[in-house]
Amino acid sequence: MTNTPAINARAAQKRHQRMQEGTILSFTTVQHPPADFPTGPRRIALIALEDGTRVMGEITGDSPVAIGQHVRPRMKLMRVNTQGLRLYDAAYEPITPVKKKETQESPGYILALTGPSGVGKTTVNLLLSNVVSDYVENVPILTTRERKATDEDEYKYVSIEEFMELQAKGAIVAATEIPSRSEKRWYGYLAKDIESIWKKKKIPTVVTEMHLLQRLSECYGRKTILSFGLLPPGKGKRAMLSQLLHRLRKRGRDSEESIQDRIKNARKDLTFFDARNDLFDHMLVNEDLDSVIDKITSHVLDLPSPLAKQPSS
Repeated sequence: MTNTPAINARAAQKRHQRMQEGTILSFTTVQHPPADFPTGPRRIALIALEDGTRVMGEITGDSPVAIGQHVRPRMKLMRVNTQGLRLYDAAYEPITPVKKKETQESPGYILALTGPSGVGKTTVNLLLSNVVSDYVENVPILTTRERKATDEDEYKYVSIEEFMELQAKGAIVAATEIPSRSEKRWYGYLAKDIESIWKKKKIPTVVTEMHLLQRLSECYGRKTILSFGLLPPGKGKRAMLSQLLHRLRKRGRDSEESIQDRIKNARKDLTFFDARNDLFDHMLVNEDLDSVIDKITSHVLDLPSPLAKQPSS
């Protein structure tokens, strides 16, 4: 069948959708590829993309692969058809090494608060730090974004060059770039910040989002993460997004352009909650702040010692 403009447009849209980073869910090796494809074994994986979509894709390179490994896309020549037409598609390159199985138990838990902008993650985290300060301590977020007047002490600010250098050295255990029209914004956590809190026999708490949560789980193991998803009130995604829009405008911290970027990202976050519910232990609607704090505190106090320090007498 001759390709029509509509068919070509759908194919281009599909290729664009596949050009996202993702996580390997399963994989296999095809020993005998179909005709027109290069000879030799090909590794094919089921991959969960950042927006929650699941796709089948080829894994490039010769390095070992594993379930839970993070991958990034790149265009690759897949085959040359009988008419000599060169056909390209997205293939995926592993960007996190396969972790060797540890015989030693993890030194502690990490408490993760995940949700879209405006849902109240920072507020919940600050209150939690006050209510159970003997048990938890906040992990600062490393970021390349500009400092804002409303920022407190939740961030560490570095240049993009410094961020990339730390990442190359392996000092950053989880990192992501969050889309913005105004600046290049990278966020992450330093391993030393998390480990220093463990040494105090406390639980590190992180304010995170979908990519950072995935990478923390890949680095430390899913069982290490006590994961809470925070949702805005509302029946259905449209009502939830309306609540977020109202909160973002009410707090008066962002330009209208920034708010629209945050709402666009929030749509992906809400889809992610459904697509990757395996990454969450508890989902909480942040409608009554006291109730949310009580529920999280209850789970923190239920954790076995010595993962949390006993309160002072």
